[in-house]
Amino acid sequence: MKIFTAEQIQKGDQYTIEHEPVLSIQLMERAAEACVNWISENCKNHRNFALFCGSGNNGGDGFAIARMLYQKGFDIDVFTNSRAKFSSDAQINFRDLKEISGITVREFKEAKDYRFDSRTVIIDALFGTGLSRPLEGELKDLIGLLNTKSNIKISIDLPSGLFADSVSPENAIIFQADYTLSFQLWKKTFLHPETGKFAGKVRILDINISEDYMAETETENFVINNKAVKQIFRPRQEFSHKGTYGKAIIVGGSYGKIGAAVLSTKAALKTGAGLTFTLAPKCGYEILQASNPEAMFIEGGTDLVSHIEIDEHAVYGIGPGLGTGEETVKAFLDFLKNHAKPLVLDADALNMISQDPKNIKLIPENSIITPHPKEFERLFGATENSFKRVELAKAKAQEHHLYIVLKDHHTQVVTPEGKVFYNITGNSGLAKGGSGDILTGIITSFSAQNYSQEEAAILGVWFHGRAAEFASEKYSRESMLPTDVIHEFGNVFTELNSLVVKAL
Repeated sequence: MKIFTAEQIQKGDQYTIEHEPVLSIQLMERAAEACVNWISENCKNHRNFALFCGSGNNGGDGFAIARMLYQKGFDIDVFTNSRAKFSSDAQINFRDLKEISGITVREFKEAKDYRFDSRTVIIDALFGTGLSRPLEGELKDLIGLLNTKSNIKISIDLPSGLFADSVSPENAIIFQADYTLSFQLWKKTFLHPETGKFAGKVRILDINISEDYMAETETENFVINNKAVKQIFRPRQEFSHKGTYGKAIIVGGSYGKIGAAVLSTKAALKTGAGLTFTLAPKCGYEILQASNPEAMFIEGGTDLVSHIEIDEHAVYGIGPGLGTGEETVKAFLDFLKNHAKPLVLDADALNMISQDPKNIKLIPENSIITPHPKEFERLFGATENSFKRVELAKAKAQEHHLYIVLKDHHTQVVTPEGKVFYNITGNSGLAKGGSGDILTGIITSFSAQNYSQEEAAILGVWFHGRAAEFASEKYSRESMLPTDVIHEFGNVFTELNSLVVKAL
């Protein structure tokens, strides 16, 4: 799914109006109806809605939503600036609203004395994507007041005060939504930690924006959704053998950190690599063979990895629990100097590379690196925020011809061509040691199975997150462990196979 800028979204609305054709007021009605359908289905235990409507088209959406919710039997209070200059469509909907005697229309200033009881839902329809500068004056104070309320809060299209495409200024006042009902496509601001926290749970509602416009309009930003992975995933073929699905070698582990290699190896096995090896120090032999008997062991040292064998027919995933001791650094850099095929590099492999900027040039082209924010900073330098980090990642991916998997709440896959794919599966249960080791095993396994680097990275982060969603349903986000995530891989494959199965 593409991600469009606020300007592209507005052009998409206009294109739909001109080519469907449909009147702009009818498109607004379509958007309002989609919101009301979601609200009436999910807010059945609430009777009263307090809607805060601005003077632009977002406010027009709000007026239409208020009217439709009232027609469904809910109690409605609308807050607005009745003396404002409304957009033409907002003016029409405001006029229609005032003709309904059962809906109370109030001024914004009356909000401070309004009784927000426990069954009242607050709906923000003040600005949407139309905001170009930080809030100030009356509306800044209004949103500050609403943010103090414990009621359920829903934003329409975009939380007021939030920009669609960039980070908001420090100390800006932004509506803190529990849910955001947005239209047709994800917005970039929903997917970054500094800004996405204001949107709450995002729900994308289809309002039938022109498919021609969406197909023809170019962007470098995408969301990884079911449709994307369906196009990538290849079901296991009946007439195949272990050689069909490649050889994966996990290089990791050191004294006290063998568990990382265990997790990465198990993840590679459970995601279907034909042959899986673990290259680790001798101190991990017993636990690796006992925990992963299906994987073969290659001794790489005694208490740490001091040499790495080269197998040109295998895909290497290097880093989990590897350590950064002097002998390991030498062995790893010697390996890089003599191995030309793409690798998957994580954790201590990245930490060793970051010790000297010249080391980055040793990474084979088309390799996949999977840094978390601190590892990325050590490799390429600090940035002001995650928006700037993505831009730096794009520049470095192009410069070094790498695929960069920026691990975050919404992990980003950055390609050498400058494309950015945001993952929307997963949850905070993955914020535990060992989760990254699993991802390394998954991506290494998919790479060994002849998925391209882009495909392996995209499918890998989606798969990892989806398994975490299954795990959290059973164990909760707080209690789930990385091993629980691995145990859900079978359920993810079942789901993937159901997506691509041919209808009889």
